[in-house]
Amino acid sequence: MTAAFAAGCGNNNQSAGSSSSSGGDKIVVGLDDNFPPMGFKDENNEITGFDVDLAKEASKRLGREVEFKAIDWSSKEAELKSGRVNVLWNGLDITEKRKENMLFSDPYMDNRQIIFVKKGTTGITDEKSLAGKMVGTQSASTAEEYIDGSDFFKKDVKGVKKYSDFVTAFMDLENGRIDAVIGDEIVGRYYMSKHPDTIEAVDVAVGPVSQFGIAFAKDNQKLRDEVQKVLNEMKADGTTAKISEKWFGKDITK
Repeated sequence: MTAAFAAGCGNNNQSAGSSSSSGGDKIVVGLDDNFPPMGFKDENNEITGFDVDLAKEASKRLGREVEFKAIDWSSKEAELKSGRVNVLWNGLDITEKRKENMLFSDPYMDNRQIIFVKKGTTGITDEKSLAGKMVGTQSASTAEEYIDGSDFFKKDVKGVKKYSDFVTAFMDLENGRIDAVIGDEIVGRYYMSKHPDTIEAVDVAVGPVSQFGIAFAKDNQKLRDEVQKVLNEMKADGTTAKISEKWFGKDITK
């Protein structure tokens, strides 16, 4: 398989063409390319990550070329519905609201939303201790969905600042522009591993525990089922575990 990398932008109106349904030559994967360790650009400006490795292996087994297309994550449903991408594969939480507009694979990993603070911060121990604080999160994320539906965050926190990606939110946290970040535990802990002297986690879940899944257009059941079949094979033969061990040091998949 040849993996074609394209860091296209979300407002690209070019359709994925014949690949928008099962049987085409290419699977176009939409992702946020600043979402380590699931999908991000490395020092060579190439897209890499846990989900990227899974998608490469699945596409190889399907005999299909794969293209990774960076999109505006807040427009992900429109990108999928339009056919500009065929799959959303980038640490996407399965929610009932998203199920209304997308087909999902079986869950492949659990995920929590937790609080991250600047190292040495005192007084922030749980969700309620964020009263009077400035909180950051990523736009169109599961954390944002929870925050927007919470009376506590509407009434009691100082404010909620929303970012295009979590990495930018963590940078503002390090620089003291916000007091805390609420976001995906997996992404946040990966960032912590690269910045051990500046960021720490408050190990308490905010909102319900969620699960990652791969999303497909509502009318693309065939591609969904084909990808699920090879994912099941990868799980059974140990390939998924090996990819997880590469990125997380152990198998944390479902």
